[in-house]
Amino acid sequence: MNVLKLKAEPVENPNDKAKRETVDLGNGSDVVYIQRLIPFDQSWTWFNYLDTNIPWTRPTIRVYGKSFIQPRDTCYVATPGLTKLSYSGYQPHAYSWDDYPLLKDMLDAVQKALPGNSFNSLLLNRYKGGDDYVGWHADDEKLYGPTPQIASLSFGCERDFILKKKPCKKSCDGSDEPASKRIKKSSHGDQHTFRLRHGSLLVMRGYTQRDWIHSVPKRAKADTKRINLTFRWVF
Repeated sequence: MNVLKLKAEPVENPNDKAKRETVDLGNGSDVVYIQRLIPFDQSWTWFNYLDTNIPWTRPTIRVYGKSFIQPRDTCYVATPGLTKLSYSGYQPHAYSWDDYPLLKDMLDAVQKALPGNSFNSLLLNRYKGGDDYVGWHADDEKLYGPTPQIASLSFGCERDFILKKKPCKKSCDGSDEPASKRIKKSSHGDQHTFRLRHGSLLVMRGYTQRDWIHSVPKRAKADTKRINLTFRWVF
C-alpha cells in the first residue's frame, strides 16, 4: 500500500513550501497532492471562519435501504441555476457564494493552483472527531461529467484519505462473492493512502471516479475537528 504520511507541526516551518506530488493511477487517472497550499496561519483563520459561520447540518441519509444520521456535518454552496445535488436520498439546500464571501477567496486560491480549471460548486464537510467519517464511494454522479476534477482542501486535524480500485462487477474468478468482500481483498498495489494535512490540497482527475473509490475512515486518535472543502464543476 502506498502511504503518504506527514507529521503534524505545532508551528509553521518556514522551509515548508507548496510541494506538489502526482500519483499516476493508470488508465487515464491520477491524483495531485499539494502538502501546503494555504499558509499555516491563514489556514487557521479560514478554519475558524468555517467552523463558526457555516450553517452546518447533519442530515439523515439512506444507505442500502436503511436510514442513518450522516456521520459528519455538511453544507452545500453553488452558483445559482445549476443542476440540484442529490446523494443517498438527501438533497441539500444550495447556498450562494455571496452568502459567505470568504469562500470566494478559498475558491480563488484553489483555481490559482490549478490553472485552466474552474469550479462552480462546493461541498463542505466537518468532522468533529475520529468517529466521524466518509464510507467507500465514488463521486460519479452524472452532473459532474465523465472525467470530473475534484479539488479537496483540508483544514484542522490530519486524516487519512484512502483510494482503492473499484472491484469488478462480477468476481474475476467466476465466483458469486459480493463486491463488498472483494473490496476488502484488494491488493496493496490497488490502494493509496494520503495523510491530508492542515492547508493541503488533493485533486482527483481523469477517470478516477470511474475506476476508483475513496473514503475517510474512522480514526480513534483523531480527537479534534477537521473541515474539508471539495470543489467541483457541475454541468
